[in-house]
Amino acid sequence: MTEIREKTVVKENGMVEISTPDLPIGTRVEVIVLIEKEEMDTTEYLLSTEANRKHLERAMRDAEDPKKRIYVDIENL
Repeated sequence: MTEIREKTVVKENGMVEISTPDLPIGTRVEVIVLIEKEEMDTTEYLLSTEANRKHLERAMRDAEDPKKRIYVDIENL
């Protein structure tokens, strides 16, 4: 079995079109459609639960507080 992999976008009325010279007229094929899962935006993920949102808010407050910053001398690493 030969495999041809091609990405495309679903068109109006659910139409999926594949165009390749590797498919001679009359060739019998089996088509399997794999739908890409949309990745969640990082900010959306961080705010997706109450616990995540509170943790992020606390981290942002801590970042603004100079007493909570850790300073590193690169020459001493």
